[in-house]
Amino acid sequence: MSGGAPTLPAPALPDRIARLLPFERSLVEVDGVRLHVMEGGGAGPSAPVALLLHGNPTWGFLWRKVATALSGAGLRVVMPVLAGLGLSEKPRSAAFHTLARHASLVRGLVEALTPGPVVLALHDWGGPIGFLAMADLPGRLAGLVVTNTGVRPPRPGHRPTAFHRFSNLPLVSDAAFKLLGFPQNALHRAQAEPASISGDVAFAYRWPLRRIADRAAPLALARMVPIREPHPSLDGLRRAQEIATGFAGPSAIVWGDRDPILGRALRGVAEALPRATVVRVPAGHYVQEEAPVPIADAIRDVARRARLA
Repeated sequence: MSGGAPTLPAPALPDRIARLLPFERSLVEVDGVRLHVMEGGGAGPSAPVALLLHGNPTWGFLWRKVATALSGAGLRVVMPVLAGLGLSEKPRSAAFHTLARHASLVRGLVEALTPGPVVLALHDWGGPIGFLAMADLPGRLAGLVVTNTGVRPPRPGHRPTAFHRFSNLPLVSDAAFKLLGFPQNALHRAQAEPASISGDVAFAYRWPLRRIADRAAPLALARMVPIREPHPSLDGLRRAQEIATGFAGPSAIVWGDRDPILGRALRGVAEALPRATVVRVPAGHYVQEEAPVPIADAIRDVARRARLA
């Protein structure tokens, strides 16, 4: 890992996870918070960066197949992990988890990684966080690939998803998220093919959050989604939308049509990104597990059109 941020060795992983992650791993300290980062792609430290940003409740493991498919693309493929998830530092206060805080950490990581242009590939909460992170880095966003995320605040009268309504129920959601390990223990239910998250793969998603004390982030991130006004995320979401809609560079959308959480959100995302090419795939919410090659192809194409690869 290059750059000016303090870097430490990454924690060890169980063999059944480590064998699935043939990448360089490290902890990068940003604003006093240690973030787990994986790098692949086979390019050197001076190569253009493709930043692959996950959402809730996953971690950089989500992008491993995409990163492998990008080998030889001439890109430095970076898979950071949001604070509170994966092997990143896990603050135990729900108050830590705000859209502004996460965006600030990602922005600091980008500044530590490279002074050059960045291709963003975004999923779930990684979408708004990534857009907001780039708001204070003008000119750095060179290309964009969006997968099953949101790029704007909910419209007036919007009906929240069942998942987000449940996450705001007092007591019962606390018990499900913190005591029962929801939703990381049930990711397969959001897939077109449930077997795509099973065995060692399912274990890899559960393992970083195996301790109850480390489970603050999934519920806090779920509650970061506005289901009513006023809400502290709304200003950040509006600014993230401005970055998305104002981006005139090469962009692409790769969308899992069988996503029970955000599948129907494609129309709104396409309206916000009218210049983007759109590829629809028969995949669930964690589309990287079921359709990694179309995502990698989109990243290659966007990087090529941005004249980075």
